[in-house]
Amino acid sequence: MANFYTDNEDIKFLFKHFDMKRLAKLQEEDFRFAKEFDFAPVDEADALDNYERILKTVGQLMAEEIAPSAEETDKVGNTLNDDGSVTYAPGIANAIKRLGQADMMGFTLPYRFGGINCPQLVYTMSNDMVSRADASLMNVYGLQGIAETVNHFASEEIKRDYLPDMASGKHTGAMVLTEPDAGSDLQAVKVVAYQDEDGQWRVHGVKRFITNGCGEILLVLARSEPEISDGRGLSLLLVERGPTVKIRRLENKLGIHGSPTCEIYFDHTPAKLIGERQRGLITYVMSLMNGARIGIAAQGVGIGEAAFRVARAYANSRKQFDTAIENFPAVRELLVNMSVDVQAARTLNYYATFCVDLEIGSLKRIELPHVSDDEKKTLRKDARSLGRYNKMLTPMAKYYGSEMSMRVSNDSMAVLGGSGYMRDYPVERHLRDSRITTIYEGTSQLQVVAAIAGVVSGTAANVLEELLNRTWPDTVAPLIVQIREGVAIMNECIEFVKSQPGTAYRDLYARKLVDIALYLIVGTLFCDQATASDVKLAVARYWLTWRMPEIRSNRERIFSRNQSAVDDFAILAGPVPVSE
Repeated sequence: MANFYTDNEDIKFLFKHFDMKRLAKLQEEDFRFAKEFDFAPVDEADALDNYERILKTVGQLMAEEIAPSAEETDKVGNTLNDDGSVTYAPGIANAIKRLGQADMMGFTLPYRFGGINCPQLVYTMSNDMVSRADASLMNVYGLQGIAETVNHFASEEIKRDYLPDMASGKHTGAMVLTEPDAGSDLQAVKVVAYQDEDGQWRVHGVKRFITNGCGEILLVLARSEPEISDGRGLSLLLVERGPTVKIRRLENKLGIHGSPTCEIYFDHTPAKLIGERQRGLITYVMSLMNGARIGIAAQGVGIGEAAFRVARAYANSRKQFDTAIENFPAVRELLVNMSVDVQAARTLNYYATFCVDLEIGSLKRIELPHVSDDEKKTLRKDARSLGRYNKMLTPMAKYYGSEMSMRVSNDSMAVLGGSGYMRDYPVERHLRDSRITTIYEGTSQLQVVAAIAGVVSGTAANVLEELLNRTWPDTVAPLIVQIREGVAIMNECIEFVKSQPGTAYRDLYARKLVDIALYLIVGTLFCDQATASDVKLAVARYWLTWRMPEIRSNRERIFSRNQSAVDDFAILAGPVPVSE
């Protein structure tokens, strides 16, 4: 039987390579849940067996039911009905139903709410496979962070009222953040939240570009403090779909046609406050968006995987000049770059998720009654360090994974040539779907802005030192020498940028600095994997042969002191075009 888990050697390798036993122990809180829930694992081996069975279930469903319907979903899309309701494409409706039946819509939720209590890393692996099958489905399936946010920050009453139906797949959710005049700048949100004379919270105004805005459970960012114009005046509220929630339009998009993107009008709609007022953006939405960014990184990986596989199979079967086109060196280089690019994005995405799991698990473990004071002290220190790592690694993973999906989809079309441009093959859909991954949940430029602080503050160097500080086998040691040379270049570039007055120069060269750090982190992770796999040793060698010259080139650019893109902007960009 077809299966997107068992046919993917990279995912299977990484599942074995990461310390999943450590995650399982943290997630299961020393396996205490087995006493209350018959299906909870009793030890590490039981947990790992459970995780792998879950991934195989998702992999089979994606391969046998969802991927075959992706083309139809792309063509049919969603329908806005006269009564303001939305009808999903048949493939999406079936997928939500089947995933709910398989208990996969409460992936990381606690057992007590009907969830299956998996680590984020296992969920990320599932997102990877879902996105390979149909990227638009991931936009609904991947919104399980809505339920996580409710679980982390809402009252116990709200949790009991809403989480079981979300875990079963009966209800789906939406992050209702952006507005016509508040996209990347969420501090500009104008939708109003207020309490009426009876103390009932209500929401009023328009939201736009809302993925799955037709869902039953909507988390709405709204201005509860009208006298405060920035992010401190925003709160997060839960709204149920109802007669005062109007879907005014579905956006006509380039890609991800199976994912309904809605414009919503809230007409003084009843709402429930999540957590404390004024913490909507600063605490709750930032947490929600960090999880979403990990998800979009996985979406990019899945799209890249799908696009690469089409190109790999086509190059093997397509003959020109009496030979398969995969025998042409130029095509081989394209295919190798695509394969290694996908593996790099997956490695960074999974490592970032692993660090998120460790941070969350450490904070949870501190609350356990049997944990000693000395261990709690160590856990707090670890959590603080991991928190700094994650503020940098999360945007890095989203930036690289989304940009990779575009590169690989584009190169896949190059391999197929004219055939790829036609709808006879799914490559054109992968290319269309990939473009949005660099935009939503923060554009690539904003991910660089989020990551650069960690690079210049020394967090990237700390991550690298922690990964490098070990005894390396002779087969890998020469690669580590190259990485250490790269670290010296990175540190030299950081000091140079910090020596420049103001922040303009840093901002101009932020992407190049982030790229240097990212290439070195991925290279070190590949070296770690190379200690367990000859295939990964070849990948690590190729990666450094590919990326070290780019690191040196970026150093030359950074040291150039060239600021003409800023200083000579009017000349180089030319005047604003004026229509006649």
